[in-house]
Amino acid sequence: MVHDLGVAEELAQDALVAALEQWPASGVPRNPGAWLMTTAKRRAVDLIRRNETFARKLALLGHELETAQGAAVFDPPGPADPEAIEDDLLRLVFTACHPVLSREARVALTLRLLGGLTTEEIARAFLVPESTVAQRIVRAKRTIAKEKVPFEVPAGPELAERLASVLEVVYLIFNEGYAATAGDDWMRPGLCEDALRLARVLAGLMPGEPEVHGLAALLEIQASRAAARTSATGAPVLLLDQDRSRWDHLLIRRGFAALARAEAVREGRPRGPYVLQAAIAASHASAIRAEETDWARISALYDALVGVTDSPVVELNRAVAVSMALGPGAALPLVDALVACGALRDYHLLPSVRGDLLLRLGRRREAAAEFALAASLTRNSAERALLSARAESARSSPAEGGT
Repeated sequence: MVHDLGVAEELAQDALVAALEQWPASGVPRNPGAWLMTTAKRRAVDLIRRNETFARKLALLGHELETAQGAAVFDPPGPADPEAIEDDLLRLVFTACHPVLSREARVALTLRLLGGLTTEEIARAFLVPESTVAQRIVRAKRTIAKEKVPFEVPAGPELAERLASVLEVVYLIFNEGYAATAGDDWMRPGLCEDALRLARVLAGLMPGEPEVHGLAALLEIQASRAAARTSATGAPVLLLDQDRSRWDHLLIRRGFAALARAEAVREGRPRGPYVLQAAIAASHASAIRAEETDWARISALYDALVGVTDSPVVELNRAVAVSMALGPGAALPLVDALVACGALRDYHLLPSVRGDLLLRLGRRREAAAEFALAASLTRNSAERALLSARAESARSSPAEGGT
C-alpha cells in the first residue's frame, strides 16, 4: 500500500504498540489481525494526509477504509488455485524473495523482516560482519522501492525461481532455533517449530521438488533430537552423549518418509544440498547407539555435500566425520587448513572442533586453549559454559601423551 518497506514496518509497529496500550483495558478483539490491519491503515492514511504528494493514494486508501467493514476485505481476493499458498508467513517469504535482489540481499531481508532474526544472528549465518548485513538490508529496501516491486505472491515459473532462496530462509530460521546465536538458552524452539511448519507446507505445495522434501526430511530428523539436546538444568548435550531413547521417533519416521519422497521424485538427478544433509541426519538417526554410527557413510556423504555447497562450515563438519571414521590425526590437517584460510576466523565451532581433535590426540594444553578461544567467541551463555567447562577439564586432567 505505501510501497516502502521501512514505512510499512513503522506502521505495523505503531499498530502493535496501540494494541499493547489498549487491549489490556478493552480486551482482545474478536479478530485481532483485522484490528491491527485497520489501525495500521488508519495510520497510513494519517501519514499520507500529511504529504500532499500522495493525495491520490489518500483518496484510494480512504475509499477502501470506508468500504472495508471488517477483516475479510484486507485479504487479497483471487480464484481458487491448487498451488495457492495458504500459509500467510510463507506467502510473505515468497514475496520478499524477489529476484530483483541478490541472493544474499533477499535472504537477509526476509530473515530480518519475517524470520524474527536479528542482524547479529543473520551475520552469523552468513559468516560476515553485522555491518555488512545491515547494509545489505538497507540496500535491499531501497532497491525494492526504486524498482517498484509489487508485493504479490508469484505463480508458475516465478514461484520455482524463488524456491532456492525460500528454502535457504526456512533452513536458516531452523538453524537459529536449533543453536541460538546469543542469549541464555541453547535452543529457541519457537523458531524450529515455525521452520518445520513452513517446510511441511512447502512439501505439500511443491511435491515434485526433491530439495523441498529433502529440507522437510532434514528438519524433521533434526527436530527429533530436541528433548535430548539439553540436560535437566538446560545445559547443552552433544550428539554423541545424547540419550537416544529421548529422540522423537515419530518425527524420525516422518523424516525418513520425506527423504524417501525426495529420492522418488529425484528421478536420477544429482542430490542437492538438502537431500544430502537429510541423508546424513538419517544415518545418525539409524544408529540405536552412538558407537553404531556409520561414520564412513557419513564421511562419504559430506564429500558429496562439499562438492555442491563450497561452504567452509560443511568442510568443518566433514572434518568431524573424517575424525570419527579415520581418527583425529586424519582430520586435524583439514581443520588446520580452515584455520589458515581465515574464512571461519570468528566462528566459535572451528576452535571447538580443533580442541576436540587435540584432546583426542592427548594434546591437552593446546586443546584447553582452543576451547577457551571458542568460549570467548560464542555469545550464547549455555554454549559458553559448556566450552569453558571443557577448557577447564582439559587443563586439569593429566596429559595422556603429546604436549
